[in-house]
Amino acid sequence: MAKGTREPIGTRAARNRMTWIGENMTSIASSRALRALCIGILATAEVSQAQTVVDGAPTPQPVVTLRASATGTIADDRMHAYLRAEVDNVDATVAANEVNTRMGRALAKAKSIAGVDASTTGYTTYQVNEPNRPLRWRVTQSLALESADFTALAALVTRLQSQEGMLLSGLDFSVSATARRAEEDALTEKAIKAWQHRAQAAAQSFGAGAWRTGRVSIQTGDSGRPPVMRVTGMATAATAPVAVEGGTTDVTVTVSGEAILDTVRAPR
Repeated sequence: MAKGTREPIGTRAARNRMTWIGENMTSIASSRALRALCIGILATAEVSQAQTVVDGAPTPQPVVTLRASATGTIADDRMHAYLRAEVDNVDATVAANEVNTRMGRALAKAKSIAGVDASTTGYTTYQVNEPNRPLRWRVTQSLALESADFTALAALVTRLQSQEGMLLSGLDFSVSATARRAEEDALTEKAIKAWQHRAQAAAQSFGAGAWRTGRVSIQTGDSGRPPVMRVTGMATAATAPVAVEGGTTDVTVTVSGEAILDTVRAPR
C-alpha cells in the first residue's frame, strides 16, 4: 500500500484478527506441549517410585504352624442317679395319682439328705396296647439326683427303690466344674510350654535367629467317662444295696498356633 494511503477499515480488522488467531494458536500449541512434558515427567517419577518400593520390600518371614498337647486324669467327683415312678392302669387317673404320690414322697426323702441335689424331669402319659392284654395307660415321671457323696446317694437310691417302688434308669459319674477348671489351668500352662519348646526347636532347625508368636488357639476336651448303667425291672422290698464306684476322666488341652521366624540366616 502506498505511503500516505489510508488502509480500509475492513482490511485492517481482518489483518488484526488473523494476527490474534495466529498468536493464540501458538499459545495453545505451547500449552499442549508443556502439558505432555509434565505428564511424562510425573509418569517417570511414579514408575521410579514404584520400582524403589518393590526393590526395598522386606523378605517375607517364614511362618511355622505347630501343635502341642497336655493330658491329665481326674477322678470323677460327682455321681448322678436317674430314677422314675412308673405305673400301669386301665384308668389313667388312677395311674397318675399313684405316680404323683410316689414322686412326692421320693422328693421329700431326697431333700432330707444333705448334699443331694434333686429335680424332676420328664412326665409322660400314653396308652399301652399289647397282644392278649387289656388296653391300659402308663404314666411315668423321672427324678434326677446328684451328689459328691457317693455313699449317701447310693443309700438313698436303694431306699427309693425298696420303699417307694422307684425304678433305677441309670447311673453315671462326672467331674465337677471346679475340679475341671483347676486341672485345665494346670494343663494349659504345660501345653503352652510344650508349644514354645517346639517353636524354639523349629526355629533352630530352619536356621532362624529368633521367633515370635503369631495367632494361637487353645482347646480343651475330655474322654474316658464311664457309660451310663441302664437298669430295668421292678423294684422289690428286698432290693439289695446299689454298689457304685466312680471312674476317671481324661482332660486334654491343645495349643495350636503360628511361630513367626526371623529372617533365616544365610548358610556359610
